[in-house]
Amino acid sequence: MKNGSAAAAGGRPWWLGLAILIMGVLWLNGARSIASTTNYVGVGPAAMVLAVGLGLVLLGFLLIVQALKGQLAPASEDEEEAPFSRPAFLMALAGVGVPLLTIRWLGFPFSAMLAFTLVTHAFGSRRTLLDLGIGALIASLAWLGFSRLGISLGPFFPLLG
Repeated sequence: MKNGSAAAAGGRPWWLGLAILIMGVLWLNGARSIASTTNYVGVGPAAMVLAVGLGLVLLGFLLIVQALKGQLAPASEDEEEAPFSRPAFLMALAGVGVPLLTIRWLGFPFSAMLAFTLVTHAFGSRRTLLDLGIGALIASLAWLGFSRLGISLGPFFPLLG
């Protein structure tokens, strides 16, 4: 549908905000089960999970309010809405799922690198080597940063150990 949102078509997607709000509640519930010990920086391992959960709850609530008020931003006159692409969606979904399946035997940096590459491909990038390199750099820096803070993400490459 050109120049319109689901709200303009009669059905307001309040359910999307509700889904995000529920996801946030699940994250908050998961944060309760993480040990609350703190490291020398004064932040425990549950802090990021808690922050993401609170953010999701807030954004879900705001999205529900916007949907019910009919304030979801439609495409402008100049923009064309991109059609839904099932292959792109499935590739992005695979990018989210890859770390769940590979992190134990590939390690954090390599799993994150593969996830990054799959998601960039879902958004249209076809520069696989560049995407792998950027993903490896970002993931390695994240792994190194967490290691320096004393937060273990496991070995860099578990297959060698």
